[in-house]
Amino acid sequence: MSTSNGKVAIVTGATGGIGLEVAKRLGKDGFTVVVNGINHEEGAQRVAELVAAGIDAEYCGFDVTDEHAVTENIKKIGDKYGKIDTLVNNAGGLGGRSRFEEMTTEFYRKVMALNLDSVFFASRAAIPYLKKGEHPSIINYTSNAGWNAGGPGAGIYGTSKAGVHTITRALAKDLAEYGIRANAVSPGTIDTDFHIGIKSTKPEVFKSWANNIMLGRLGQPEDVAGVVSFLASKDASFITAETIQVGGGQALGI
Repeated sequence: MSTSNGKVAIVTGATGGIGLEVAKRLGKDGFTVVVNGINHEEGAQRVAELVAAGIDAEYCGFDVTDEHAVTENIKKIGDKYGKIDTLVNNAGGLGGRSRFEEMTTEFYRKVMALNLDSVFFASRAAIPYLKKGEHPSIINYTSNAGWNAGGPGAGIYGTSKAGVHTITRALAKDLAEYGIRANAVSPGTIDTDFHIGIKSTKPEVFKSWANNIMLGRLGQPEDVAGVVSFLASKDASFITAETIQVGGGQALGI
């Protein structure tokens, strides 16, 4: 049975991890959810799972770093539904590690494109349709790395996430006159495939990370999805230009 209330949300990079959980949660909140990804087979499978759970969902495959593809596909979605109520710029990632001395321009551009260009491209394309939305908002993802500049080799990831923090506030300023809000979440250490490398090679190190978190545990995708759900809701209609830390107090250290 469909749970749609006529509201439409796009979630980029939503075929797994936090993005998939956000798509599920928004679907349960009554949104028709457009799930984006680059693995079309996986996308179709995830949408089938969401539909089986009573959620109105469809898959829209495109690369968030490809300006033309982003613009074309978001326009297609906006035209189909006549509006967009929520854009969740979930796609992003570390992209690998590199110290500055050895860093190639190609690597620099790849990480910046994945984390920052993607937010710009998708937000720009969605604005005309968000103007027609109900309690419309953009929700971005930054990171502690945006403040502390990231761990070894993650300097450009941190730089890109600092950019997301600022573009979120800039979008909020720019779009306030239309009643469009822009906020960000800053997930701490969340138990997803983002950390699959260390989780599989050094599980004891991965588990020990919880010792640096005030609440004494790693985050779950649902922890982030709950905050995104709130930011997309009418309850958050007077909140804009904010970044909410979802990290169990990790940002303060112990």
